[in-house]
Amino acid sequence: MTVTLLKETSQSPPPPAGLPPDRGPGRRRLLTALLFVLPALLLLGALVVYPVLFSVGRSFFDASGDRFVGGENYTEMFRDPATLKAVRNTAIWVVVAPTLLTGLGLILAVLTEKIRWATAFKLLLFMPMAVSFLAAGIIFRLAYDDDPDKGVLNAAAVSVHDVFEGTSSYPTARAREGQGLTREGDGSYRTSATVGPGTPLTLGLIGVLPADIPAGAEPAGAATGTGQGLSGVVYLDFTRGGGGEQGRVDPGESGLPEMKVEAVRDGRTLATTTTASDGSFRFDDLTEGTYEVRLPAANFAPPYEGVSWLGPALVTPAIIGAYLWIWTGFAMVLTGAGLSALPRDALEAARMDGANEWQIFRRITVPLLAPVLSVVFITLVINVMKVFDLVYIIAPGPVQQDATVLATQMWLVSFGGGNNQGLGSALGVLLLLLVVPAMVFNVRRFRRSQR
Repeated sequence: MTVTLLKETSQSPPPPAGLPPDRGPGRRRLLTALLFVLPALLLLGALVVYPVLFSVGRSFFDASGDRFVGGENYTEMFRDPATLKAVRNTAIWVVVAPTLLTGLGLILAVLTEKIRWATAFKLLLFMPMAVSFLAAGIIFRLAYDDDPDKGVLNAAAVSVHDVFEGTSSYPTARAREGQGLTREGDGSYRTSATVGPGTPLTLGLIGVLPADIPAGAEPAGAATGTGQGLSGVVYLDFTRGGGGEQGRVDPGESGLPEMKVEAVRDGRTLATTTTASDGSFRFDDLTEGTYEVRLPAANFAPPYEGVSWLGPALVTPAIIGAYLWIWTGFAMVLTGAGLSALPRDALEAARMDGANEWQIFRRITVPLLAPVLSVVFITLVINVMKVFDLVYIIAPGPVQQDATVLATQMWLVSFGGGNNQGLGSALGVLLLLLVVPAMVFNVRRFRRSQR
């Protein structure tokens, strides 16, 4: 008996002739993917694509949006001095901020590899990234305050200045007219007449604030002239409660200690001294002849108030400084991630060949990190082109135009009083055109790194 074995096959029989192949599973997968992507596509279209297209169309209409003006807004944009200043400031931001941040990130990333508490140090530098730009702007607006009692930077600047330069003793003091002292053009006072040794001088001043009188001040003593020395007293010519005689030292009137006094002849200062606690002074080593006595302008100079950080000249560098505080941690962490992926055998081989750390850093570390540094730089360029919060919050109203960038100018023109959304839309399109090339470069760089 012959048995015939039939070989089973796992393949399904072909469809009858004339019927299309079954594509159900592929279509279902495609529909499932579209369902998952659809919410993101809707949000992208509503929040990105539609506003971009609307802004492009709106830029060709006038302020009211009723009349088509063509490219007039774009022409006006480059005739407006405020817009040109915004373009200039944006260019400063693009050149300075990403360059400094990339350099700082590289240096800090390399240095943190050499310390024990690298993780804690990185965390400390990265913490400002958790602070919103609004909060950071308020912090630095207070830090840059002109009043040294409020602004921490000016408090530090005043402290350092006073250590090396000192401060004036009596900034509000002045002499009475007709009482023997004449004010010079530089703010100093000199005696109206020349005097010789042995002639006592009483130099009365008024306008001294009680807080400016040193704690160790004593009642003024009567000036007496003895011997060959030139002596006198500088005092507050004011009696509390009224009374007293102008130009004469009355009981209870305070001496003015720590006042610099100079003996001058023919315009040359021949001797200098400082008043004692009762305001008295004396020059003992003067030669025969007559002298003028001068109270230098340094006694009356207004106190040093620090630096005008938010003035027209420094407002943009000051805001860039706040931006550096926020983003240095970002640049350091990204650069540190690239540094940790470097081949250590190349570095060790260079050390074995006798290269020092600077040569290794310049010839090996930086070239190998070039792709990472370029990504950090371009990312920061894109970010600084859109900076708005810090400029708007930190810059005071009077210097807002001196610090304006394209993003703030776009807002000011559209909503901040200009009410010209046609011109504001044109500024938005310009900003988009400046950002797109940097974004394309970054995307291509990411794709090349993935391949």
